Amino acid sequence: MIVVASAVASQSEASGVGLEQCIVGLPACVTITTRDKAGGHCRSGNAILSAEVCTPDGSVADGEILDHKNGTYDFVYTVNKEGEFSLALRLYDQHIKGSPFRLRVTRSPDPEVSPPTTTATSLTATATPSTGSSEGAKRRGKSPGSGSKKKGSRRTGSALGTPRRRENPIEDDLIFRIGTKGKNKGEFTNLQGVSTSSSGRILIADSNNQCVQIFSNDGEFKSRFGVRGRSPGQLQRPTGVAVHPNGDIIIADYDNKWVSIFSSEGKYKAKLGSGRLMGPKGVSVDQNGHVIVVDNKACTVFIFQPTGKLVTKFGSRGNGDKQFAGPHFAAVNNNNEIIVTDFHNHSVKVFTPEGELLLKFGSNGEGNGQFNAPTGVAVDVNGNIIVADWGNSRIQVFDSSGSFLSYINTSADPLYGPQGLALTSDGHVVVADSGNHCFKVYRYLQ
Repeated sequence: MIVVASAVASQSEASGVGLEQCIVGLPACVTITTRDKAGGHCRSGNAILSAEVCTPDGSVADGEILDHKNGTYDFVYTVNKEGEFSLALRLYDQHIKGSPFRLRVTRSPDPEVSPPTTTATSLTATATPSTGSSEGAKRRGKSPGSGSKKKGSRRTGSALGTPRRRENPIEDDLIFRIGTKGKNKGEFTNLQGVSTSSSGRILIADSNNQCVQIFSNDGEFKSRFGVRGRSPGQLQRPTGVAVHPNGDIIIADYDNKWVSIFSSEGKYKAKLGSGRLMGPKGVSVDQNGHVIVVDNKACTVFIFQPTGKLVTKFGSRGNGDKQFAGPHFAAVNNNNEIIVTDFHNHSVKVFTPEGELLLKFGSNGEGNGQFNAPTGVAVDVNGNIIVADWGNSRIQVFDSSGSFLSYINTSADPLYGPQGLALTSDGHVVVADSGNHCFKVYRYLQ
């Protein structure tokens, strides 16, 4: 009998957080999607795959290939030292598309970017590494969206680049998603911060496209603004966005190292923090109209008046109570307390307006109430705290004391490295699904 293999290396693709970056000593995962010579997805397993992480001196990783029997495979591996390596993925002894890949192994995740952009186009993997064990499967089963391979509504858009809203056909909490990868209106490349307004607008910091895009609560594109550059009024890498009660739009510009203030129509008005900030990531506004800036590089929270005058600052690098390791975003509750996601410390911290720690919760892991690098954060009218769990690709909900309440069900159309998160004026959760280059709106019962 002659066995004809339909999968070909030149068309097959790899995706996943572990394709270009992983953490020393922690399992990482790459998903291989096999395709036939016409580019169609192969639906059967048993292809002969090999994978190797190596330097010119030889292999440096332990790993295994898991066959899902549907044409997709996971390569799960662990590297125990830092460095730059080569990741070779072969199908029938031929390199798949993009292989070998450059792999960077670090002690902790990159604090300022979404999941690494790969040379492959498939996004079938989630950001959570699979362990291949029954214990790992049980853990993932607790967290909707963190390990599911089911498909819901995918990328949408017309020939003119204007996205269409598509309802979610599978029962979960997703209402709709907007966006594809691109540079046109309603398209994104590495979207980061999210904010909403009482007037029913959703604002997205479209980081690599160096602009802010504005939508209605039901996903209709309204406008966008931003000019690339390093002069006042220009944007280099917008990562955080907030709306001031007076309607002004506040934008954290990571690479320009300042915060810009624009009118509600997108006209530049002023900047603040220049000369003080090292890497502003997230911005928020407190009950007094002060601008809260999370400086990712300085590991400090700055509080400014809109005029630019510094009110106070707190935080330094470390793992102590008033210290951070790559903090990302902040939210403010009805008590004017500041809630900060501490990315590398895998925790959420709540402070008084003066910077005194009130509460800390979270630890590194995949279980209920644990994080793998938290990013976006929002708070509802009841004080419940909603957190985007970047490395586990899920959204968790906590009460005001930090006790785990629930997950937002994202399993039908899995998240891939979520970043900014906010609550819309009509009570839904909107999140920047950075790795999928779209934003998603979910039902949320307050």
